[in-house]
Amino acid sequence: MTQMNDAFPKDFLWGGAVAAHQIEGAYDVDGKGLSTADVLTAGTQKTPRQITQGVLQGHYYPNHEAIDFYHRYKEDIKLFKELGLKAFRTSINWSRIFPNGDDAEPNEAGLQFYDDLFDELLKNGIEPVITLSHFEIPYALYENYGGLKNRKLIDFFVRYAETVMNRYKDKVTYWMTFNEINNQLDTFDELHTWTNSAVLFEEGDNKEKVTLQASLNELIASAKAVKIGKAINPDFQIGCMMAYVPVYPYACHPKDMLASSKMMERRFFYNDVHVRGEIPSYAKKRWEREGFELDYTKEDLLSLKEGTVDYIGFSYYMSTAVTTLDDLDGQPIRDFPEAKVVGNPYLEANDWGWQIDPNGLRYTLNTVYQRYNKPLFIVENGMGAYDKIEDDGKIRDDYRVKYLKAHIKAMHEAIAIDGVDVMGYTPWGVIDIVSFGSGEMEKRYGFIYVDKDNQGKGTLERRKKESFAWYQKVIEDNGLKDLTSCADE
Repeated sequence: MTQMNDAFPKDFLWGGAVAAHQIEGAYDVDGKGLSTADVLTAGTQKTPRQITQGVLQGHYYPNHEAIDFYHRYKEDIKLFKELGLKAFRTSINWSRIFPNGDDAEPNEAGLQFYDDLFDELLKNGIEPVITLSHFEIPYALYENYGGLKNRKLIDFFVRYAETVMNRYKDKVTYWMTFNEINNQLDTFDELHTWTNSAVLFEEGDNKEKVTLQASLNELIASAKAVKIGKAINPDFQIGCMMAYVPVYPYACHPKDMLASSKMMERRFFYNDVHVRGEIPSYAKKRWEREGFELDYTKEDLLSLKEGTVDYIGFSYYMSTAVTTLDDLDGQPIRDFPEAKVVGNPYLEANDWGWQIDPNGLRYTLNTVYQRYNKPLFIVENGMGAYDKIEDDGKIRDDYRVKYLKAHIKAMHEAIAIDGVDVMGYTPWGVIDIVSFGSGEMEKRYGFIYVDKDNQGKGTLERRKKESFAWYQKVIEDNGLKDLTSCADE
């Protein structure tokens, strides 16, 4: 087999990933407005986070302080440099720049913060990889306009994107528009539609139609932002960002294969528009069957065509399976008659029930690259776990090393054997941060431990886990030297 260090190009972007609302804190500092993340309470693995109408007394909002990166970014970047990061993926919190989303002028203090942050990263040899909207839509855009189901937000987003792309045109090369935009169409639950699109469903709403309209508005906004960004700096690399959870047929029954294919359309829909610049026929046919009349114009369709992306960024954590067999119980789906999502008996799961499937990453890389022939960027991959500080002060997270090692091996095979063009790899999250799904701190992903618990107590002291030295060596060697621990172990 081709050696791992031969598989990765010299400019491969080894890095780490976070999101502004999960790391920065300082939610009401220096003119920042409320965002959709700022009204999410803490939850647990079994208790969902609540969306409150504004910030209410008696509730704990973990994103308000997060890990205080806003005030500690210089010390954290020193650790990132020591780790050897070539790239750091984060987001710009829209509500720091336009506190209400529709403000006449941007907030200079917010713009200056990101100037200083990007300068510090570049000074330490770390490339910023920036998401424009990572679940941080200004809360006022929900209150005053109903969120992205309202077409007015297309222009608000485009103005925001143009503002920051102009400001940082000489500091940021790699951009992505909307984070995990496809999550909302997978579930229609309030959390994902809220964080993706600032939409709370009203009584009588057809959730699928409302979500589709908000999604289409986002896709139009994204395309317009791509076109403007390219005019600002032709060297910009502007991508989209998907959540990929591949769906396997549980059995070799033909109907299981069809069911898996139809489920994947919900993920491919967004990429099809981002990359091909047009609404796919299967989506139009579904809208026709459901009686959905979505609001878009000929000019919108032209914008989609003119604003296609340069690369596809995506997150990968797990896979799932679907079946039509009668003798299995599972979660029903709408995409195919009698189909239901079931567990995969060949896979283990982590503490949160996410099935661990490194081979699924190779499968995903192949499937997406063959479909679109665009460079791919793995901008999230990681394992949430309960980490423990031992009596000697060490954090022995060998389970994290095993998980990441297997996924890096799968990525290597996709590049070296299958010929997939992969730009980089930024595990989630390089430092412990607030979990998006549950609001927990104790669901830890990082190579760097942060002293804070689920109740918000702790010193915020940073300390390196054992995985820190391991990933440091991976980056130093430009890939794994030791391939003896494989995905099937």
